[in-house]
Amino acid sequence: MASAFGHVAVAYAMGKTLNPARASTRFWVWTVLCCVLPDADVVGLVLGIPYEHLLGHRGVTHSIAFAMLVGIVVPKLAVPAVPGWGILYGKMAMYFGLVTLSHGLLDAFTDGGLGIAFFAPFDDTRYFFPWRPIRVSPIGAAEFFSSWGLGVLISELIWIGLPVTVWLLGHRIFRRVG
Repeated sequence: MASAFGHVAVAYAMGKTLNPARASTRFWVWTVLCCVLPDADVVGLVLGIPYEHLLGHRGVTHSIAFAMLVGIVVPKLAVPAVPGWGILYGKMAMYFGLVTLSHGLLDAFTDGGLGIAFFAPFDDTRYFFPWRPIRVSPIGAAEFFSSWGLGVLISELIWIGLPVTVWLLGHRIFRRVG
């Protein structure tokens, strides 16, 4: 997986691009929760669920269906004033769904693991992208504070941090010019 730092950086860029009027702390908390929520599946490892199982790591919680479900549920929790089932609700549902899906997409660019079950629960095949430049992050805090974790952070700085920075600067310039 990409580390939580990489996932949060992408979600932050998505939120800043959306630029919701007077985004609340609640909006940002839910943005961060959605971008890391797919990794709740690591609890399954502690419970004895095998990594490759549908409920295992990078299984159903990394899927498009899961992201869509989260997108439908979260808008009212994140922005209670949003009118139910209108255009704004739909935009917020799409936003939170894409923020959640960004997790699996980033993980599919990593160089480790068994791949992402994008089409679960309908198909449990695991996928990676053909180009996988991001070093896979260790599962667990102890391993993260090692040379492996440092390598992950450097990899994410290059392959996530720089593109996110360029995106945000470009977005800021475009908003001022336009």
